Amino acid sequence: MQTDELPPNVIIRALEKDRVDFVLENVDLSFANSFRRVMMADIPTVAIDLVEFETNTTVLPDEFIAHRLGMVPLISDNCEEGMRYTRDCTCLSWCQYCAIELVLDVKCTEDNMSMDVTSKHLDVQNVQPGQPSGAEGDEMASRPPQFGWPVTYREPDAEPILIARIRKGQALKVRCIAKKGIAKEHSKWSPCSAVGFEYDPYNKLRHTTYWYEKSIEEEWIPNPANTELETKPQPDDVFDYNAKPTRFYIDVETDGSLGPKEVVMRGLNELTNKLATVVLNLKEKDNDEEDGGGVQGFQSSAVGAAGGAAGGGWGGSAGGGGGWGQSSPARGATSAWGGSSSPSRQGGGGGGWGGGSASPSRGWGSSGSGWGSPSQQSNGWNV
Repeated sequence: MQTDELPPNVIIRALEKDRVDFVLENVDLSFANSFRRVMMADIPTVAIDLVEFETNTTVLPDEFIAHRLGMVPLISDNCEEGMRYTRDCTCLSWCQYCAIELVLDVKCTEDNMSMDVTSKHLDVQNVQPGQPSGAEGDEMASRPPQFGWPVTYREPDAEPILIARIRKGQALKVRCIAKKGIAKEHSKWSPCSAVGFEYDPYNKLRHTTYWYEKSIEEEWIPNPANTELETKPQPDDVFDYNAKPTRFYIDVETDGSLGPKEVVMRGLNELTNKLATVVLNLKEKDNDEEDGGGVQGFQSSAVGAAGGAAGGGWGGSAGGGGGWGQSSPARGATSAWGGSSSPSRQGGGGGGWGGGSASPSRGWGSSGSGWGSPSQQSNGWNV
């Protein structure tokens, strides 16, 4: 991952409540891009996954409202320890350890006015006593305050997320079940709203082909913030075919479900786990090959020797009754599929599918044992 034997370096240029801008240096392009993809698609969060409608007299269909509810970001701090995946829980459907229940119950009673149904109308419900659940764990103790609530509850002055707009007499009552997931399953579980990724702002490596009308210099101006650490190329510079990018400019913006610091740290942790899994599997494969190589070689030689002497195996010699490796496997053989000139004649192959009564105790086609393979009768084949 490192380039030119220099240790990786991170320069944080900006850190806000929902955004972090940093420079990643002395790493390979594949690592930097994998890091970007992991932050976008492999960090678990909580999102509404199941919506049960009790009343919907709005002008919007159920599917439309369910989709909007699913895209509402929920507070997911410490989600990895605070909630289980539904597939890993022992409950029948969902329980307090693998899901969160939210209820939305709104009705407009004002005359000549419309009412906005927003994320602030979603209320997290307490677990009912006696409700069936999976095996007990520490998930509940690991959840921070307001876990599973819409992100607008963190900032009371923030504008809530609009779900629907209703008029007098219209009502909306639904029950929502929020579950843990990752963005590879659905984008609603992504903690990032956008991830900016750039390297080589002057395009010295020529990885980008510009479309322009008159001049590249006038129509494609590099980002000034990303050129401070770069050297501007000169017209007479010689192109370096062996050059590789080593500095990457990354700008991560979250949707509020997780903070930018937690997104970056959990992204690095997830990428480390993935790489460790690959290394571990490769080591196990190498160990298996080292342990089993001698045994496999001995078995192969033993099978070849047995095939040459007794007419078995793939590499049988012409003197034996070889199998698939025979020069004429359908004539004069004493074993394998082509053990005789005709699979129905007695006294032909001593084994294989066409074994006759001359070898009643061997092969699948034996008359005295086996799996009842075909044997010739006076009126045809008896299967």
